[in-house]
Amino acid sequence: MRTRTFRVLPSIPDNLQQLKDIAYNCWWTWNQQGTDLFRWIDNSLWEETRHNPVLMLNRASQERLEELSSDSAFLAHLEEVHGELADYLARSTWYGNRHAESGMSVAFFSAEFGIHESLPIYSGGLGVLSGDMLKGASQLGLPLTGVSLLYRQGYFSQYLNSDGWQQETYYAYDVSNLPVRPVLAADGDHLKVEFPLGDGSALAAVWEIAVGHIRLLLLDTNLPENSPDDREITTKLYGGDKDMRIRQEILLGVGGLRALRGAGVDPTVYHINEGHSAFLIVERLRELVEAGLDFEAAVEQVKAGNVFTTHTPVPAGNEEFANDLLMRYLGPLVDAIGIDRDRFLHFGSRNGSPTFSMTVFGLKFSRFRNGVSELHGQVSRRIWKDVWPMLPKEDVPIGHITNGVHVESWIADEIKRLLDRYLGPNWVEGGAGGEAWRDIERIPRSELWKGRQRLRERLVGYARHHWNRQLYRMGMHKQNRDDTPILNPDALTIGFARRFATYKRATLIFRDPDRLRAILTDPDRPVQIIFAGKAHPHDNGGKELIRNIMHLCLDRSFYGRVIYLEDYSIDMARYLVQGVDIWLNTPRKPMEASGTSGMKACINGAIHVSVPDGWWAEAYRPEIGWAIGSGEEYADPQLQDQVEAKALYNIIENEIVPMYYQRSQDGTPRRWVELMQKSMMSTCGAFSVGRTLRDYTEEFYLPAHGYSTALSADGWESARNLAVWKTAVAGAWADVRIEEVRAEVPEGGCTVGDSIPVMVRLTAPGLKGEDLYVEVLYGTLGARSGLENRSSARLSSEQREGDTLTFRGSMRCDRAGSVGFTVRVLPGHPRFGMMIIPGMIKWED
Repeated sequence: MRTRTFRVLPSIPDNLQQLKDIAYNCWWTWNQQGTDLFRWIDNSLWEETRHNPVLMLNRASQERLEELSSDSAFLAHLEEVHGELADYLARSTWYGNRHAESGMSVAFFSAEFGIHESLPIYSGGLGVLSGDMLKGASQLGLPLTGVSLLYRQGYFSQYLNSDGWQQETYYAYDVSNLPVRPVLAADGDHLKVEFPLGDGSALAAVWEIAVGHIRLLLLDTNLPENSPDDREITTKLYGGDKDMRIRQEILLGVGGLRALRGAGVDPTVYHINEGHSAFLIVERLRELVEAGLDFEAAVEQVKAGNVFTTHTPVPAGNEEFANDLLMRYLGPLVDAIGIDRDRFLHFGSRNGSPTFSMTVFGLKFSRFRNGVSELHGQVSRRIWKDVWPMLPKEDVPIGHITNGVHVESWIADEIKRLLDRYLGPNWVEGGAGGEAWRDIERIPRSELWKGRQRLRERLVGYARHHWNRQLYRMGMHKQNRDDTPILNPDALTIGFARRFATYKRATLIFRDPDRLRAILTDPDRPVQIIFAGKAHPHDNGGKELIRNIMHLCLDRSFYGRVIYLEDYSIDMARYLVQGVDIWLNTPRKPMEASGTSGMKACINGAIHVSVPDGWWAEAYRPEIGWAIGSGEEYADPQLQDQVEAKALYNIIENEIVPMYYQRSQDGTPRRWVELMQKSMMSTCGAFSVGRTLRDYTEEFYLPAHGYSTALSADGWESARNLAVWKTAVAGAWADVRIEEVRAEVPEGGCTVGDSIPVMVRLTAPGLKGEDLYVEVLYGTLGARSGLENRSSARLSSEQREGDTLTFRGSMRCDRAGSVGFTVRVLPGHPRFGMMIIPGMIKWED
């Protein structure tokens, strides 16, 4: 017997229609009033649907909706929240007040976006950062559009078997139950874009999510027009083999650019957030060549508007594809841009390797490049130095913009109310400077401590419930531990939650089990630890760490004091960063590019304890938290683990525990709360995503927009001229030689403040003085005779005799000590200034 199925949705009363406006804009995810509104409808259903308002409205009982339509209190709250959303969308913004006339438009490409637990299009830190970037862009009013894929199963859900080994399962999500809407084409139909796959092609439907002011476009290949294999492209995030990954990345880059065009978005700046979307470069080249530019001019135009962010030094995070696989899928598109395939492969080659690096490709084709913390910028310059082989690592053109978090998404309501009361309602717009956050010291310590106690109690309640369900599912509910309390709501609570990769060293704190046991079981000053996090499905080393921790959780001497919570998500992360007292981070330096979970904990009053890696290397001061070690890098990883584990135990035993349990007469640990306040003052503004995006806008986006716009003016005339100029300079570069360098240093030396004249004579057949950027680099001599505290001064072209050019200038003596200097010559465009071009640099010999 055949049974046909169809769907019946509840009929939402007319006076409740505003619920849809709120549900379909992710603004509610950082607005407590919005969350409370949906919870009011049906709290049990709200939890059952994983806080998904669209799914909840689709499953709500008709009787309950009719009841709410007559509830004057609910209707008043609905009207209030809807009004707040309208006011938010209409208010003035930082960008609108400062840069609205620029005409800039930014496209932000990322393989994942972590906006909320109900949207399964994220896996971890990269996605959550990308989601926070969209929320921050909405807050600032940036003209930015996000681009990603609509994964029908998302990232995996994690559960543990009876041995504690991670298992993965996937759930199919119904798009009609998500806050996504179709993007309509000019003819009114659902927009679909075609993207190339080798000699064939496939289709992707384009959907959109509203994140405040921001549009997030998502591509979906689960269409009947596609083959079964192509329909699978957008099934799983980071799923499948290399063949699947390259098809996903072609869809993201090439299809994503075509989706922007179809949606009526014409970006002037393209932010490539890690290399997954770098194939958009190929599509932009194809568009420009098709429009009439030669390849070299198209390259200049593409580079001008690109911003490339690298997020990790870990090789697995820097995707590479075998050249034959790349050409199987991308070859025809490469042919369309009119260059030899071997030449194209060179753009992604690292030292002649037979693989194509998406990071190298992105770096070479972007005018602006950055790491995600100050230390990560340094590490990235070292790692990717071979892209610019003639430059010292400090001159590699990769800067840094430190990540930040969307404070309103992560701050607990208890803390937010205190900030509203003592800092005023506009505290979130306080900026990065310390001035705006000093009033945190005005919050009475007893009030702040009571808020923290409530958050810890909430975390303990959540963790107990999750742990008990987890043990029941693992078949361990009958073990004889029923009389052992699970966690103590009054105990010092340490949190460790992140992706379980081996370099993050989740088990470092267990290196000396006896010492740890003594710390945890002190009857007067108890300590407890909560772990959470997923390992990549193919990372057996990470899975082994989880199993080891789970075994220790079940050990009688640790039971109830150490727990591991499976299936880490944004929802669980909120409980953890809001409820713990200590946020622990133990990566092997310098593998942690930034790390934002610690920032989220700090804005809620938790104290950060970490190896000085990532953001903590620039944030740490003794008065706001603790650093494990002094940042040394060890050749022997076992020695490093031993030294840093001992340092961690010393910090907990001798500093953290005594300070935490030293209470005043009213039960408040005053020194501890003072530490909390100073940590919040240092973190809330300086490590907010608002500061991050203001940095991107003023340091990268607006300059890229200006440069791209200048090159594209008058039918790309400047792009053509720049390409011709570069070709001419490249043809003459081999004959450029520094013939003489003379500095007029007084015999007895000089004093601070003096200027020393410098003359450089060089030969440059076929080039003018304005074609060259000649500079003197100078600084104090370091321990290894390198230049430290380095400065530079550009020299001016003053004389030409045949092929000989003379440049003059001066270097200013800013510091006392032994000073060294050298001279280098680079191409220097008369309009666009110094050009750092691989292979085109001359040093004084």
